[in-house]
Amino acid sequence: MQDKSTAEDFDVVIVGRGPVGAALANLLGLCGVRTLVLEREARTYHLPRAVHFDDECMRVFQTIGLADTILPHVILSPGMLFLDAAGRMLLEWSRPQTLTPMGWHLSYRFHQPDLEDVLIGGLARWPHVTLRNRCDVFALEQDETGVRVRYEDLSNGKLTEVRTGYVIGCDGARSLVRRFIGSGMEDLGFHERWLVIDVLLKRERDDLGDYSLQHCDPRRPATYVRGTGTRRRWEITVLPDEDSQEVAQPAKVWELLSRWITPDDAEIERAAVYTFHSVIAQQWRNDRLLLAGDSAHQTPPFLGQGMCAGIRDAANLAWKLAAVIRDGAPPPLLDTYQSERQPHVREFIELAIRLGGVINTKAIEAGLAAGEVRENAPVKLEVKKPLLGPGLALGDLPLAGHLAPQFALRDGSRGDDRIGYSHVLLVESSATLPSRPAHSLPGIKILTSNDAEGVGPWLREHGIIAAVVRPDRYIRGTARNETELDRLMAAITPPTHVPSAA
Repeated sequence: MQDKSTAEDFDVVIVGRGPVGAALANLLGLCGVRTLVLEREARTYHLPRAVHFDDECMRVFQTIGLADTILPHVILSPGMLFLDAAGRMLLEWSRPQTLTPMGWHLSYRFHQPDLEDVLIGGLARWPHVTLRNRCDVFALEQDETGVRVRYEDLSNGKLTEVRTGYVIGCDGARSLVRRFIGSGMEDLGFHERWLVIDVLLKRERDDLGDYSLQHCDPRRPATYVRGTGTRRRWEITVLPDEDSQEVAQPAKVWELLSRWITPDDAEIERAAVYTFHSVIAQQWRNDRLLLAGDSAHQTPPFLGQGMCAGIRDAANLAWKLAAVIRDGAPPPLLDTYQSERQPHVREFIELAIRLGGVINTKAIEAGLAAGEVRENAPVKLEVKKPLLGPGLALGDLPLAGHLAPQFALRDGSRGDDRIGYSHVLLVESSATLPSRPAHSLPGIKILTSNDAEGVGPWLREHGIIAAVVRPDRYIRGTARNETELDRLMAAITPPTHVPSAA
């Protein structure tokens, strides 16, 4: 065992190298934070898991400089249709095929191993980020100066320890870090077994379509998802009297798939029974230990928001960690991570549960109530992204807690690429700040109508003269006049200031 004096030092240790842990490590790398990622497995898990992410996630991937590398691995999703047992459409949830205000498309389909390989490969760009595979963390001991992380190198059985300022558990539903935090789980009531079947088509089956289909059949609800390339997925409800192992046997799997495909059409890549849960950790932080992704929350998959929620966690947390570690911001800044993210993720989970009720035909009316009724047509579902919970956003000002759009610069490039992972002040022109020259706003960049022609119209549309946007692209606060602008600048200078009301 290494003795304490020779233990390595890091600012942050991330436990878990899945998409959330790898995205967080890339963001911390961008911030210059000394980061160690410890992963139990030797390599990326090769089978499909998550299959969807949205425009906000792609914007995070853009921030870490990997969006263009990810693009060849994704396809656009046209949306989701809900069908009754007779195949009639109950509910339509189409996704526009145009760019959203985020600067990306609303819905992407992907193969998780491809995405993980890109995110993990991106870590090599940061000399201060270290990845160690086959390392099994077994003990965390925190004191007033940091955390002692003890782990076993599974390749040789050697026990090792490192010292770090903070530990982030991105270690999934059975999180070890959550156990050390001592957090219980709030149960939102959804626990169902579903058989997840991933197949590779052996021949063209264009008739299966590109839309995700929710078969709201009371006898046996099922979901179909078009994947990338020849990949297709079905998720099929397991009935209460069925054995989880037996239902995943090939003969039974083909029997269940026979409505759609036969062994002549495809080969089974994987068939496994999962219990879909809806839970949220009650405590996401215990001093120097924090949670992100599935270790903090688990959702049924009906909205495709499980991984997305974890990527949002990473984007919210990384800049705050960097501010505390690098810029001397007060540690209570980290308390705003849970207070902002937890209500946001809860709203998505509750909507996923409602949609699960539609699919299972247990609560069709409640689910349909979320949509817009149209005469002689299926209900059309529109999902609005939730707002941040209370934290740093100055909630009595317009748009606080909303996502800011990404503006196209006058040279055609994307605004976020100029801003980077930092705060930005959006104003019509620098003349809007007569009493506060740019050099008096340390840590805050400025974007005006001279830079991006959309800034002025957006400000006028919302009746404001300025907006401060955080590194995670959420609006911290806005100003309708010069008095409010002075108040806004005072409240966010420095940009890591934690308001006393938080």
